[in-house]
Amino acid sequence: MSESWTAEYIIIKALENGVTIMGLTRGRETKFHHTEKLDRGEIMVAQFTEHTAAIKIRGRAEVYSRHGIIRPTDDTIQG
Repeated sequence: MSESWTAEYIIIKALENGVTIMGLTRGRETKFHHTEKLDRGEIMVAQFTEHTAAIKIRGRAEVYSRHGIIRPTDDTIQG
């Protein structure tokens, strides 16, 4: 197990009710292995592990990591 990715944490702060957090697996097939729902103001601390390769967030949330803060924008793509 590599210390570099297993020590990585992110903090997710919901900016609205019903923000969905989904953990995705490592390996040959990527699958959802865990789902959580957050309401406005709730915070979740998530960690990348030997089983979690990615975290998908649906809804308006701020993500805090050692790389900085990611905030949603109100931009829309017009086609």
